[in-house]
Amino acid sequence: MNPPPKRLRRLPLKGVPPAARRSRFRGGPRVAALIALVAGLSLAGCAAPVARLGPDEARRQVMAAERAFAKTMSDRNHRAFATFVAEDTVFFSGPKPLRGKAAVVDFWARFYKDPQAPFSWEPDEVEVLDSGTLAISSGPVRNPQGKVFARFSSIWRLEAPGQWRVIFDKGSPECDCAKR
Repeated sequence: MNPPPKRLRRLPLKGVPPAARRSRFRGGPRVAALIALVAGLSLAGCAAPVARLGPDEARRQVMAAERAFAKTMSDRNHRAFATFVAEDTVFFSGPKPLRGKAAVVDFWARFYKDPQAPFSWEPDEVEVLDSGTLAISSGPVRNPQGKVFARFSSIWRLEAPGQWRVIFDKGSPECDCAKR
């Protein structure tokens, strides 16, 4: 085996064990490390890409998530309500926007304390971005007697496969526009 060129002999090999300095690869341990790096990066490119949802499947998932979210109110299950709320959420539920899951969950506890739900909601529209990662749902909000008094809009983010969470939520009073 030929000795390495003088320019390589002068480069320090700090932290490289003596056995590694006697690499069988031409060019020594640096070339061996480079080959390992290239091989590793090549294999990383072989990893399976994250499956992208088709629009119909994404819409179906968000519709199901919104219905399950609404069911937490009728079931009086505040703990389940919290599982649908993203950590960095913003809800327009009070005099000023509520920021963060803890603030939203704490504020909404008041709606879960009585035996009867003070309102209910259900989605009647869902749209999803082509990327399949963000969606909007909206629909009527009803009082305990079933009369529509508001509409909600929720923005959902796909946080893991099949796991959608609300990142924005806002209700608006129902407009009786026909009487104007």
